[in-house]
Amino acid sequence: MKKAILVLEDGTVFRGYSFGAEGEKSGEVVFNTSLTGYQEILTDPSYKGQIVTMTYPLIGNYGVNEEDIESKMPHVEAFIVRENSKIASNFRSNSTLGDYLKKHNIIGIEGIDTRMLTRRLRIHGSLKGVISTVDFNVESLTKKAKECLGVEGVDLVKEVTCKKAYVWNESKYAEITNDKSQITNNTKTTNYKFHIVAYDFGIKFNILRNLQALGCKVTVVPAKTSADEVLAMKPDGIFLSNGPADPAAVTYAIENIKQLLGKKPIFGICLGNQLIGLALGGKTYKLKFGHHGGNQPVMDLKTKKVEITAQNHCFAVDIESIPGNVVELTHINLNDKTAEGMRHKKLPIFSVQYHPEASPGPHDASYLFERFVEMMEQDAKTN
Repeated sequence: MKKAILVLEDGTVFRGYSFGAEGEKSGEVVFNTSLTGYQEILTDPSYKGQIVTMTYPLIGNYGVNEEDIESKMPHVEAFIVRENSKIASNFRSNSTLGDYLKKHNIIGIEGIDTRMLTRRLRIHGSLKGVISTVDFNVESLTKKAKECLGVEGVDLVKEVTCKKAYVWNESKYAEITNDKSQITNNTKTTNYKFHIVAYDFGIKFNILRNLQALGCKVTVVPAKTSADEVLAMKPDGIFLSNGPADPAAVTYAIENIKQLLGKKPIFGICLGNQLIGLALGGKTYKLKFGHHGGNQPVMDLKTKKVEITAQNHCFAVDIESIPGNVVELTHINLNDKTAEGMRHKKLPIFSVQYHPEASPGPHDASYLFERFVEMMEQDAKTN
């Protein structure tokens, strides 16, 4: 086993062993509390710029398959686990975690005390760090960690968005049937009820699957697509996706959303929620260590029901900063009372900070996609 080292910007050192690729990588170190779903986490574009630590001690035991990816490739900067399973036991598996990381040039480190690391991040907040298999000089690595850009004030959306527009049609895995709530395999259809234009700020495949399963044709467009170009596609609704890093740095998206407000029904998830808040004149702020995991309790303030949600974000919307009393807080995080959802009081716009498509509940939050469809139906009746 080849030695590897993790050094944080505050000089904290963790020594372990590498798996996956070799080399050196820096980024903001965060922790994820999910017990499973490491493949979805690795391929979530929202993790661009971050080194992910899994708090569950054994990772990799069910391997990797081609069906459960959330984008075409992993986007994490590096991966930290307590123990990487050498055995991948699952009938759907076609690769081990280590081989998958090596294939995509992602450095992994195992054999370190992930409990100590997580506790440090909880106490001091997210810290920048460097993982290396080539440089073991602590002073040198500490300097590199401090000089790392991190995610605050950085636009990483431009690095993960698609290069050109396309229509989502994953017929291999999910397609429309006559019953819009059902998904079947290996069939094709053009019987769409609504046309949605989805901004790709780092969109996840399962969001597209959910929208398609409800009878929607989804055209995915690059993050810098202008409002005029989107409206020229004559959509019934506009979707604003999740994505990485600091929403305030994605100025072009904020300006485009401003021009789209009130033109069509809009639904935003994660970064999309933050961008709506900024487009309405509000502010966002960085959380101490962010929300990353599949067990975050969120209350729907209208029904008082609690949803167990999957989350992955380092920033939050300051609802009170949005001028004009135009939005209503709809969901809150029960751990820290941060805003988890909002809706416009007059315009057909709503958004949530968490990920309903990740299904940790497993179906606690699926109603949000249906709400978007209902909003488009209502808009079609009135316009």
